[in-house]
Order: sequence, then C-alpha cells, then structure tokens
Amino acid sequence: MKNTDANKELKQLVGKAAAAEVQDGMVCGLGTGSTVVFMVEELGRRVKEENLKIVGVPTSFQTKLLCSQLNIPTMEIQDCSYLDLAIDGADEVDPELNLIKGGGAAHTREKIVVAMAKKFIVIVDETKLVQRLGEKFAVPVEIIPSALKFITQTLIQLGGEPQLRMGVRKDGPVITDNGQMLLDVRFPATVNLKEIDRILHNTPGVIETGLFFNMAQEVLVGTAATQQVTRLSKN
Repeated sequence: MKNTDANKELKQLVGKAAAAEVQDGMVCGLGTGSTVVFMVEELGRRVKEENLKIVGVPTSFQTKLLCSQLNIPTMEIQDCSYLDLAIDGADEVDPELNLIKGGGAAHTREKIVVAMAKKFIVIVDETKLVQRLGEKFAVPVEIIPSALKFITQTLIQLGGEPQLRMGVRKDGPVITDNGQMLLDVRFPATVNLKEIDRILHNTPGVIETGLFFNMAQEVLVGTAATQQVTRLSKN
C-alpha cells in the first residue's frame, strides 16, 4: 500500500526543486496536478518573500485560481506565443522521457504550453517511472462529443479498450476546460503507441492525446529511499 504522507513529502520536495529553476523575469507555463500545486505554492512564497518577478501561464482553472490566491501574475494561453519555461507533472515517464499526461483532464492545454516553451521540466515522484507507456495508466484522448461513437469504434479497431471518463460526485461524463469529453484507452503492450498517436492526430473528432513524445528535456524525480531529487536528462 502506498504511504500517502511519504508520497506527499516527495511531491513537495520535487515541487520546491522545480520552483528553484524559475528565474526573475521569466514567463512560465504552469501545469496541473498535485505535484504542481507544491511547485506553485513555492513560487508564491518566492514572489512574496524574495520579490520574484514572474508571469505564470496556467494550463487549467485550478492552477489559475491557485496563482490568484498566491498573488502570482498570470497570462492566458491564447495571449502567448513563447514561454521561457514550462513545468508540469506526468502520469507516466518512460526511459526516453516520453510521457502520458491527462489525469487532470488538461493535457490539450498542457501540450500547447509545452510546445511554446524553450524548456520543459517534468516533476514526478518515483512511482511515475515506467518501462513502457501505458504500463499503469490509460491513454487519455480528448474528443468532440459528436464523434464519441466514431472514435470509440476507431480505437477498438486500433486494439484499444476505450472508456468514457465519468465525473466523480456528479452525474455524467467529465467535461474538460475546453468543453470536450475524454476517452481513457488501454492498449496492449505490443501496440506501437507512436503509430497510434500519429493515426489519432489524423482522425476527425480527436482534439488531442495524452501522449507526449520527445517533448521533455528534463525530469525531476523525488526518490523515497534518499528523500532527494534525481535529475533525468535527454541523452
């Protein structure tokens, strides 16, 4: 069983390490998720105590609200074309630093932010490291609601097992910040996810997948045994 307190400490450790990468004057993409919360809280402390001057570009309403509470100035994604840095979590990280993201239903906006950034740093605890993508998490696929049946059948033909993501403590499906639906798709280990990703990006009705290939330059990993942060970099 996962030790919740220890896991929280690791997330806090790596969140603070990531916040230390942010320099005065930067415009930074700020991701979504439990590890990112600790990073944003540390940025808020630096803004207040160190007079750090930054502008955050949040990928979700959750992160935007947190920035507002911490007096971190923000800018909307649509008003940007370039970012100095993007920092975000991930659901899975493979040995080549490819990712699955989208557990927080914000992967489309997150991918836009990452694409605009000069550098992308991923922050995770060691439980997110896997040998292959899809080992633990399904692949999120954001879709236009009217394409639900069509894309569901397409995914089945590609070898996937799609499931519409349903809301928790609410009736009906999860609706993203973009007003769309999500399919969580399990694929067998034998499937080439890069090819699946290519096909889906050419399928009408698909908004974006949670597969992030060749986008991360560094991954900061919180390690339980040492209570330290390990830095993984692209070769």
